Amino acid sequence: MRAFVERPAVIDLLLALWPLFALIVGGYALRRRGFPSEGFWPGADRLNYFVLFPALLFHNLATAPLDNPALPRLAAAVMLGLGIAWCALLLGRRLRGWPAARFGALAQGILRFNTYLGLAAVGSLFGPKGLSLAALMLALMVPTVNLMSVWALTAERGVGVRELLVPVLKNPLILACLGGALVNLLGLPLPGGSERLLSLLAAASLPLGLLCVGAALRPQELGGEASALAWSCALRLLGMPLLAFVVGRVLQLPSMESAVLVLFFALPTAPTAYALTRQLGGDAHLMAGVITLQTLLGAASLPLVLILLV
Repeated sequence: MRAFVERPAVIDLLLALWPLFALIVGGYALRRRGFPSEGFWPGADRLNYFVLFPALLFHNLATAPLDNPALPRLAAAVMLGLGIAWCALLLGRRLRGWPAARFGALAQGILRFNTYLGLAAVGSLFGPKGLSLAALMLALMVPTVNLMSVWALTAERGVGVRELLVPVLKNPLILACLGGALVNLLGLPLPGGSERLLSLLAAASLPLGLLCVGAALRPQELGGEASALAWSCALRLLGMPLLAFVVGRVLQLPSMESAVLVLFFALPTAPTAYALTRQLGGDAHLMAGVITLQTLLGAASLPLVLILLV
């Protein structure tokens, strides 16, 4: 991976990433032009979130080598990185006195990540081996980050364990991760062409997901929160990958594992954070601005971070 800093590898990196951001821009342009219709995009996003993307995660985890010696190292790295970031956020909340509505939006801006973009980038840069590592990482990160997000948005209400866990356990991405891991651990086959079916569904997920990310951008929500948007973008797009790089060095991760960890910590936040924020009474205006600005800036920051840190 150190070869990325050489000129040919930098060109390869940019060639691998620009089509992903082109799809995001394409989704935004299509929705602006009203094509195919305004009602298409919410339906496409739901189809991807509840069917296509879970199929991709289920397939990757059902066929991933769960006896991979990388799993304990990745688990330690993910939990250490997220744990440090979470403690810093809690300290910031205590010092600044953020209400839960605002804290929930800011926390999601720092902790959550655009899974569609992440898997597409890993697949382009590292191929099937990288996707296996990414699937293992997602099985750890998705439930953890969702629990943190729900708690951050409901901290002032004193919710119980049930209220905290129900939104997480109903999440189709988490259910897909759990189902795929269970099939894998039990040694169950994917018979009768079902693996081919899952592969076809998975192949449709990432391009449609990136188009939907672009269609969901809300540039009109960028006003009025310049300071919060600026430091949220700086921490998510620069601070988090630097933290991942340090964690990878401390734990002496192999190069590909360190690269995938840095990449996921360098991604802009997840568009689905907006729906969760609205559902749980958070600051939806701030959340929409964070998602939009991070996604736009991520086109420049992600290649830069990978060139410098990977």
